[in-house]
Order: sequence, then C-alpha cells, then structure tokens
Amino acid sequence: MSAPQQLAFPLPAWPALGRADFIAAPCNAEALARIDAWPEWPAPRLVLCGPPASGKTHLAQIWAAKARAETLPARLLTLDMVAELPAQVAIEDADQLFGMGEAQEALFHLHNRLAAEAEGALLITGAAPPARWSIALPDLASRLQAMPLAQLSAPDDALLGALLAKLFEDRQIAPPPNLIPFLLIRMERSFAAARAVVAELDHRALSERRAIGTALAAEILTSLDRAPG
Repeated sequence: MSAPQQLAFPLPAWPALGRADFIAAPCNAEALARIDAWPEWPAPRLVLCGPPASGKTHLAQIWAAKARAETLPARLLTLDMVAELPAQVAIEDADQLFGMGEAQEALFHLHNRLAAEAEGALLITGAAPPARWSIALPDLASRLQAMPLAQLSAPDDALLGALLAKLFEDRQIAPPPNLIPFLLIRMERSFAAARAVVAELDHRALSERRAIGTALAAEILTSLDRAPG
C-alpha cells in the first residue's frame, strides 16, 4: 500500500526584485545599463524585450522604484485609466495585446499623453521587438517601433546557475551542492525552464515528503521533457 501524499499548499514564493538582487551578465548588460542610466535617458521612453523569465519584470520593478512609476500588465489597460495613471508608467507584456482593441487604443493614448508631459516617462516590455507584435492600430505600431529598444538574450551557464540559486533562495530552499551542476547539464537552457524546475522540485518535495536532490530532479526533468509543448 503506497504512502498517502501530503497536501502541498501553494504558498507563494516571493522573488526579491531590488537592484541588488538582479543578476548581471553579458546577456542582460545592455538592458541593465539602460535602466541604471535613468533619469539620464536621451528620451524618456524604452522598450525592454527578451525571452520569458529573462528579467524584464525585475528590470521594470527596478526602474519603477527609481522613477516612482506605476507598473501595469498591458492586458488590463482601459481607456478610463489613461488620464488617471501617473506621469511615469511601466507597461508589461505589451506584445500580448493581439485582439484586445481597447487595450491597444488605451496604450496609444497613454503613449501620447506621457510624450506630451514634461515629466512623462514610459517603459514597455515584451518578448520580442515591437516590429513583431500584432498591433492592429498603425499609429500605435509606428510609435512603439520608434521607441528606443534594449534586448535581453538567453543565459549562459554562469547566469543560469546564479538564477537557479536565487530561485531556491526565494523559496527558502538550501539545495545540496551537487544539484545545480546536475541541473545545468540536463535542463532546457532557458529562464522559464529554471523557474519551472525549481517550482516543481519544491512542490514534489512537499507533496511526496522527499528530499530535494538529484534523484527527484532527474524524475522532474524527465516528466517536463515528456510534457506536451
């Protein structure tokens, strides 16, 4: 008779999103330098683009703290918000506005409003450069494509290892010394995969009352490889 599984309550893992918590590396150096340069930007507008979980939200939070800006997912934008938002705004995941006519129109008017204000500043994030976004409003598409662009790229081993260590720390997990090297040579080379592996390790260790180590990691990597894309 198999042992019953322990209920694993989905307690949130609170990521540390301060400037000191950001892991600097060649793949994010350009974007980090742009954020660190605030408020000495040539123009008070910037698009950050990079793969999922590459650090765009973290950089947006760093900028928001410096600029005293409000951050908002693009999909939640409405026309009623345009006049109410402050003069400094970070809009996240603006590449996901396909088919969202009101949100696109609201972003267009927000861009124009902030561009006309002396203290106006706008930071926008997305996975790809704006030229690849499905924006139905030609005037909005042209404005987004004219914004300065900073890109983040895929991680190298040093950054991916540091990210895994940070993700474990965010969950108050002390992994055994051999676990991160084990993961680095076997997992998908992406920020999103690092987040998924650490989250699943945490969940399985709690629900199955197992130690976090290479045996459990091997099972999880196999299951993630078999998961439908």
